[in-house]
Amino acid sequence: MSFDELTERLRAFRQARDWEQYHTPKNLVMALSGETGELISLFQWLTPDESTQVMADPEQAGKVKDELADVLLYLVQLADTLGVDLAKEAHAKIDRNEHRFPPVAGNSR
Repeated sequence: MSFDELTERLRAFRQARDWEQYHTPKNLVMALSGETGELISLFQWLTPDESTQVMADPEQAGKVKDELADVLLYLVQLADTLGVDLAKEAHAKIDRNEHRFPPVAGNSR
């Protein structure tokens, strides 16, 4: 599914519930922040090694997937509300980062 298809589905979802009135940029940013906090809480007390294995536990994996989806959904709605093409801007950001951080020979550690 493309960002455009996801955006259209989200528009239909919120229109069917008459939620557009609540989906201001401020409210969407706050909701995005809250969902990001919920994702953070799943990793907060894990060791680095535990964090790399979180998806091996089906219960934790389900929680991580749900929170990742929540973050994405609010981000897509925020971008839609602000008229931002997320895919285009993400590619532009990678382009800028390629210039800022050129590849180096050998290990970067």
